[in-house]
Amino acid sequence: MKAMVLARVTPLAAEARPLDLREVATPEMRADEVLIRVRACGVCHTDLDEIEGRTPPSALPRILGHQIVGTIESSGAAVQGLARGLRVGVAWLSRTCGQCRFCLTGRENLCPQFVATGRDVDGGYAELVAAPATATFALAETFTDAEAAPMLCAGAIGFRSLMLAGINDGDALGLTGFGASGHLVLQLARHRYPRTPVFVFARDEADQQFARDLGAAWVGDTLATPPAPLAAIIDTTPAWRPIVRALRHLDRGGRLVINAIRKDDRDKSELLSIDYARDLWLEHELKSVANVTRADVRGFLDVAEAVPIRPHVSTFPLDDANEAITALATGSRRGAIALAVS
Repeated sequence: MKAMVLARVTPLAAEARPLDLREVATPEMRADEVLIRVRACGVCHTDLDEIEGRTPPSALPRILGHQIVGTIESSGAAVQGLARGLRVGVAWLSRTCGQCRFCLTGRENLCPQFVATGRDVDGGYAELVAAPATATFALAETFTDAEAAPMLCAGAIGFRSLMLAGINDGDALGLTGFGASGHLVLQLARHRYPRTPVFVFARDEADQQFARDLGAAWVGDTLATPPAPLAAIIDTTPAWRPIVRALRHLDRGGRLVINAIRKDDRDKSELLSIDYARDLWLEHELKSVANVTRADVRGFLDVAEAVPIRPHVSTFPLDDANEAITALATGSRRGAIALAVS
């Protein structure tokens, strides 16, 4: 089969084409897995983190991709109820131990043995992928393949972030960064909390206009001051500066939710500008988001179908995965990015 393969970890600036197009063997399928013919795969900032080594694959070479949409080709001997031809999605969570205190209390995203799709096992930048049946999700026909792809990570992690923000309807919510996850969270927040004004911080003028088009109550630059203190802010950026600035905009008892697996340390010196009285006092709270649970994925998919939430997606052919990664890194496309595979 054809796949785009990461063979080495390297800064994208030093290697404009980090992925190699290769013919590789069909994935071996375990008894509890299904073999999926990939139709689309989302391109996530975590893929860039893998390429550049901030969250490196557990082994190389590796096939990236954890927002996978496809149809079941075949099932392992232990799999029941997943028929050939069923359209399914696969997300970041591949496996957990199922026995630790985190798994047993609904916090499988914190399992010490968490196995990530496209990082610890091969993912969806390929024509075929094998995945545990317990980690696949039946997909509604409401969405195209490309639209469904970002829901499996950008949407699910946004769903978890909004729940962790802990706001009530009418509380002011901030979003700093407005890419794949941000534009889905805005739609989700407007549905779940219809009286909540959403304030968006974004550097790019096109992103700012995009946020206005989706109903943001206020839009400004990352360094701008909003018209009112915010009950919660969700950060979806890869940098430190937006976090430092966001702390200044929280209301008393406000919470900053950091939705990023890794941060780029090139602007880490910004942390030195944190002022305790201004930024952290009055019970400001910081919360990081770690991975997703199966319930997060299913929960967002159900809400997205009911609303419906509409992702804005730019697509690239599988062979152009390097161009898709570059577009993600440079922010040249609005919303989400996906590969059209078959």
